[in-house]
Amino acid sequence: MARESIKARERKREKLVARYAAKRKALKEAGDYVGLDKLPRNSSPVRLHNRCRMTGRPKGYMRKFGISRVTFREMASQGKIPGVTKASW
Repeated sequence: MARESIKARERKREKLVARYAAKRKALKEAGDYVGLDKLPRNSSPVRLHNRCRMTGRPKGYMRKFGISRVTFREMASQGKIPGVTKASW
């Protein structure tokens, strides 16, 4: 499981990206790269990293569910994800 500080840092980046999205878009359309340079670095969506919503694990992330493969397997085995069943033949 990821440290709380790392998960908090990622949440902070998500908030900054959302706050500056409109301003960033306007500056890009205007071609004002000096203005873009003055925005906080963490307001760039490129700096976001997909992390598991439950554990904060950065690798093995499944976009469709928003969780890591490990968490997905545990939840699927417990029947907590609707429509997902273990394969058997």
